[in-house]
Amino acid sequence: MSTHPLCHWIPYHLQPATGLVKWLYTEGNRFDAPFFDETIGRCLSHPYNSNRFTSTSQIDGLIDLSQTIPALEPSAFIFHVSRCGSTLLSQLLSLPDQHIVLSEVPLLDEILRLPERTSAFSEGVRDHLFRATIRLLGHQRSGTETHLFVKLDSWHLFFYEIIRRLYPSVPIVLLYRRPDEVVRSHSRHPGMQAVPGLLPPQWFGLEPAEVENMAQEAYTAHVLACYLSRMKTIADQDNNAFLLPYQADGMALMQDLAGQLRLTLTEAEWSLIQSRSGFHAKRPGQPFAEETADCDTPEYLLAAMRRYQQLQTSHSANHYDSH
Repeated sequence: MSTHPLCHWIPYHLQPATGLVKWLYTEGNRFDAPFFDETIGRCLSHPYNSNRFTSTSQIDGLIDLSQTIPALEPSAFIFHVSRCGSTLLSQLLSLPDQHIVLSEVPLLDEILRLPERTSAFSEGVRDHLFRATIRLLGHQRSGTETHLFVKLDSWHLFFYEIIRRLYPSVPIVLLYRRPDEVVRSHSRHPGMQAVPGLLPPQWFGLEPAEVENMAQEAYTAHVLACYLSRMKTIADQDNNAFLLPYQADGMALMQDLAGQLRLTLTEAEWSLIQSRSGFHAKRPGQPFAEETADCDTPEYLLAAMRRYQQLQTSHSANHYDSH
């Protein structure tokens, strides 16, 4: 068990205007919620976090503190196209007690986008801050933790080069799904990446005026085409990146991932994974039910579907070669 003064403290919010980082007392909570902001919400009610005094430090202080703790290096970074099983996968990965899973940490997104939002912070500071935050979140609090998995936001595909440079030997997981199924999910409950204008249009090769005139489903399909194209480029050039296609069966998806990462799990852990696989990723108490895909492909989805088929071809070829 770690006795470090920061054992139950994590950084969780950056204030670029002041250069301050806010800290959160976790009271020993594991990071096992579907999304990291749910873990933050669960902890905010603690008296240490809810009084009028906030715990903060300068960015330089955070970087220095990160060097004083026992921490894990990432076992894998999980990139994804959204609505493709990544949340369930992170839930399944969090079941073994020796795993730390960081699922879409808001602070990591703030850090990656820091230089584009303010000129006061250089790319070098961004890099040091990102590595330091990963160390602080990957703190070995019980002393028995062995693996650290980082599931990024879908748009972090555009920050791949930064992460690969900072972690040159860490496996990269590229999780994807049929675009028509992803678009249908976003049509009902749109995420940030499916709302025109919420993310920088230049990431997707668009001008602001073009985004304003796009229907949501067409915009989402365009975003997905960019995501899938980015994945193809990464998979083609990075020998330590592998494609992982969506499967409705979470157990099968986890088995594929474990095989690729050479994870060894006990029978009891596989039993937990099997049980959890039958329930909804974001609503753990609700049984999961797969929906039937539409037969016809609208024109706005054709480009994304072509890129999906290219990924499927690459995955099949690599899967065949590995056997």
